[in-house]
Amino acid sequence: MTAQPGATPRRTALKYLGLAGGTAAASAVLAACTGVQEAQNGGKSGPFPSTPGWRFVFVNHVTTNSFFVPTRSGLADAAALLGVPEPQWTGSENGNVAQMASAMETAITGKADGIAVALTDDNAFVDLTKRALGAGIPVLAYNASAAGNYPLTYVGQDLYLSGFRMGQRIAQKVTSGDILVGIAQPGGNNVQPRLDGITDALKQAAPGVRVQSVNTGAEQAGELNAMTAAYTGNTAVKGIYAVDAGSTAACAKLVADRKLSGKIGSGGFDLLDDTVTGVKDGALDFTIDQSPYLQGFLSVLYLYLFRLSGTLVAPPVTDTGLTFVTKENVGPYASAHSRFEGGDNKDVLAMPGSIPLPPPSVLSR
Repeated sequence: MTAQPGATPRRTALKYLGLAGGTAAASAVLAACTGVQEAQNGGKSGPFPSTPGWRFVFVNHVTTNSFFVPTRSGLADAAALLGVPEPQWTGSENGNVAQMASAMETAITGKADGIAVALTDDNAFVDLTKRALGAGIPVLAYNASAAGNYPLTYVGQDLYLSGFRMGQRIAQKVTSGDILVGIAQPGGNNVQPRLDGITDALKQAAPGVRVQSVNTGAEQAGELNAMTAAYTGNTAVKGIYAVDAGSTAACAKLVADRKLSGKIGSGGFDLLDDTVTGVKDGALDFTIDQSPYLQGFLSVLYLYLFRLSGTLVAPPVTDTGLTFVTKENVGPYASAHSRFEGGDNKDVLAMPGSIPLPPPSVLSR
């Protein structure tokens, strides 16, 4: 797999360069935005000049998937803050690349002012991205990027690295035997790099572990059935894992239903309700947060600043994070019901008395 923009190449997977600079710059800009919005026909926000009603379009691969609820909250919040209309949310409900490409083409012909697209396929969006840029429409990738495409930047998790780190975590508990790994869209750029990372890490850290991937499908309703069928066919597995939100929630329910908590390894990605409950109750050893809110919020901010500055403020590559959520730190996720994680709570959340140290910084030399 060729590294996506902002991704960690395999040969440097053990070196982690934080890309927080883009987020920090964004935060500095937002601190100056003091809330005058006139969004529908153009707007003004804080110190910025009045702008037209710039129309941004988000092209997504699973438009109704609950994972993207915080992403949609983030894009709406950024638009309201900046005084532009809420971006259009379009694409496919079930990972249909042709439908996504059609939605992107419609955005181009409709002269959108900016496009954010989840580049889940290496080939389908290359010409469309070229056409958009040629027409003066900025394009950025969010949630997934693609080798050989031309987005201005990528806003999302380093997917290969997240899988690699997950593989290292699995190896701490499982050292031999089969494990199941659910994947909603095998080959998709939003999930396949994670599976590749897991496999590569286990080859190094626990070569006796055999990865059995399970195609769970892009529709959440069928993912539990797929994982259950795979487990029924091989009850001797040493672990049940997943690389996408819906499959991880399915793993949590499967482990709980079969009373496997503590008997096998388990874990995955994202913070759907069933997943958070699974971590809290011990059905999952961990899940990995990638801050989907930021993938919406920062994408709108970057498109806005790129247009406002006449391309002078180039959008930075932004890794939205890789946070292991375990029984030790799941409390705030389980109780806050925050808009930032897909809930409906808009209140200011209390800060803890102390902040745990993050991993030490690693700088390129």
